Amino acid sequence: MTAEVPGGADTVATPSRQIHDRFNSRGQAAARYIAQHGLLKPVISRLVTVTVIGQDKLKDVRGGYVVVANHSSHLDTPLIVGSLPSRLSRYLAAGAAADYFFDVWWRRGLTALFFNAFPVHRSAANAKVVSAKGLLRRGIPLLVFPEGTRSKDGTFGPFKPGAAALATSCGVPCIPVALIGVNIAHPRGTNWPKRGRLPVGVVFGAPMHAKSGENPVDFTDRVRREILRLREEFTPTILGQQASSKGAQR
Repeated sequence: MTAEVPGGADTVATPSRQIHDRFNSRGQAAARYIAQHGLLKPVISRLVTVTVIGQDKLKDVRGGYVVVANHSSHLDTPLIVGSLPSRLSRYLAAGAAADYFFDVWWRRGLTALFFNAFPVHRSAANAKVVSAKGLLRRGIPLLVFPEGTRSKDGTFGPFKPGAAALATSCGVPCIPVALIGVNIAHPRGTNWPKRGRLPVGVVFGAPMHAKSGENPVDFTDRVRREILRLREEFTPTILGQQASSKGAQR
């Protein structure tokens, strides 16, 4: 069951306090805010020119939710976290590949500090350490990349139905997010974004709920098509922008 917080649009959706750990720690949330907004976001703004579109579509989101986005770069997670309204990103937990981000102590610590990360095992043979469904039922929102790995050329790979299944089983919405130009600014296989503060975009779509009787595979396909639509609609706006419009929001 997710924690529903009544009130206006500025009310913070606070996770349930029935279980106390790093995922819903107020102290760690405060430290994460400082790390994200005092360090990470300024660094990102020096590397790329970011345009954020669609934040107004999130004004009625409460409690748990699942952010679903296309994936092509290590910039994807910090861009999404930095573009969400603070009230929604405060407890957001990002899924991260266990075999890379949790293999050594310093990467594990940094991903936990900056992104409240939980390990996602890309091999079915691995046992679950942290239950994504358990987090979501506690009211902790999730960020999931359903392709499972970064795209090499920006094209969309198949979306796995896990994110849609989680949202459906917990009765929370999926928030579709189209990331634009990130594969150009920081291609897979490179250690650092290209010079020149290339344009990138984060486009939020309206929250989506599973329809009555809709299975996770069909719901996943509908979310994927919406992300594709958002990318196609706003790519000319993002990649055609002039330097004078950097940082603009719509």
